[in-house]
Amino acid sequence: MLESSYYKDMIEAGCDEAGRGCLAGSVYAAAVILPKDYKNADFNDSKKLTAKARYRLREVIERDAIAWAVGIVMPEEIDKINILNASFLAMHRALDQLKVAPEAIIIDGNRFKPYRNLPYTTIIKGDGKYLSIAAASILAKTYRDDYMDKLAEEYPEYDWLSNKGYPTKKHREAIKKYGITPFHRKSYNLLGTGELELDFK
Repeated sequence: MLESSYYKDMIEAGCDEAGRGCLAGSVYAAAVILPKDYKNADFNDSKKLTAKARYRLREVIERDAIAWAVGIVMPEEIDKINILNASFLAMHRALDQLKVAPEAIIIDGNRFKPYRNLPYTTIIKGDGKYLSIAAASILAKTYRDDYMDKLAEEYPEYDWLSNKGYPTKKHREAIKKYGITPFHRKSYNLLGTGELELDFK
């Protein structure tokens, strides 16, 4: 069972992102504030859940959360400020939209850019440890998947329905054959021929 909160006596938002390691598409982040002592044994890191479970849990999260929001940073912004800063910006944009102001933030990972001087804690594999981060990971993943599925209708040759923009062999072969779309991240090692390390997340 995941922990309900880290900052026990504060209104706490959990944050996570989806799409950092993708070659195409925006990066998405979510922020979620759950009720105090909330419990749900089904919550987990979104990557460990089936797509069907993620979408079922998205409905639960949106119903039960005190507040939730999704922030987006577009590919052209990613190319300008780099993916790490884009991930922080997406989280900040999600936090900006929360209808209840958080007093503290917990974030999946090991780095974060301070937000409005609020206390925060980064937690490695936090989406498998804290309910609000797990909830944020589910929202970020499902909303990003919906977005990539729509783009796939326009650009079917890149197999985005299956790979969601991640660097699969089929995706890279399509880039080689058809070139790039306006949604590809030009600052990335798109053909996989350079030394750039990709963060598969």
